Formats: sequence, structure tokens, C-alpha cells
Amino acid sequence: MRKRKVNYPPARTATKRAPAPGVVGGAPMVRPTVATINMQARAGRDDIKMGDRVRIVGAGLYSGESAVVESVVGGVIPAALVRTDAGRSRRVRTVDLEPISDEVPSESAPPPETAPIGDTAET
Repeated sequence: MRKRKVNYPPARTATKRAPAPGVVGGAPMVRPTVATINMQARAGRDDIKMGDRVRIVGAGLYSGESAVVESVVGGVIPAALVRTDAGRSRRVRTVDLEPISDEVPSESAPPPETAPIGDTAET
């Protein structure tokens, strides 16, 4: 006895037609997990050098923190290895770095001395 051929029902999408040319639908949906590529990152920044103080801008790890550039790596997308003030290190595209001034507020500096209240030298 021969085996019978299996018939599958047509797919539900089989009856849908392609949209007519020139008909514009709504805005295309962009998935939230899709990465966006900054094409300007290929240019990099020439003013970032080893030992410079920088701020990490843009979205990502340690965003907004100040850091010191430990090394600069060339390539298709120039990057720099930075160490944050908290002591953590990260490789960052040079486009995402912003130079800051060399002055760092010293947290270990003692406060200015003031005379205790009620204690006067002149009596």
C-alpha cells in the first residue's frame, strides 16, 4: 500500500498582498534593542592625549564621570583606555570623551582654620 500525500492548509499570511507602490504607511517601527551607530566615531578626536583629564559623555558605563587617559589606541574607531576617579578603568571611543581642565578639587585639603567661638586672644 502506498503512503498518502500529506496536505497542509495554506498559511494565514498567504492571502495578504504587498502594499501598493507609492502608498505610505505609518512611521517604520524601530525596535528598542537595535543599536545605533555613530558614523562620526570613525573620525575620532586628535586633541585627546595620554595623561589628559577627560569627562566621559554619552550613554554608557561611567557616563558623566571624570577620568585620566592611560593610553590611546588607533584603528578604525579610535579609542582610549581611561581610569575614572573612582579607580575603575574602561575603553571609550575618543568621540565620547570631553577634555576638562587640569584643576581637580582636592577633597583631602583641610578646611581653613577659624578661631573657636567665644575664645578671643584680646581681653
